Amino acid sequence: MCIGYPMRVIEGDDMTALCEREGRVTKLSMLLIGEQAPGTFVLSHLGSAVRVLEAEDAERIDEALLGLAEAEAGQAFEHRFADLVDGRTQLPGPPR
Repeated sequence: MCIGYPMRVIEGDDMTALCEREGRVTKLSMLLIGEQAPGTFVLSHLGSAVRVLEAEDAERIDEALLGLAEAEAGQAFEHRFADLVDGRTQLPGPPR
């Protein structure tokens, strides 16, 4: 299974961009979404930026990924999914 991760654009053009996640910088292909301004969050998958993300969506994805890691480690993880537990869940809108 492959998982997409939110990353923040540092600099780039319509072909590639340097993007950061947790202090690690990676070069991503921007061919699917085009040039993005520094600070923009993108969803990265297999070396490509596949979708532009709102900051809130990037944070929600990060929380879910942390929750999965905690569940796998046998730790409490329910707090990471409060929006699901409270019934406040809302799917993100269509890609832009």
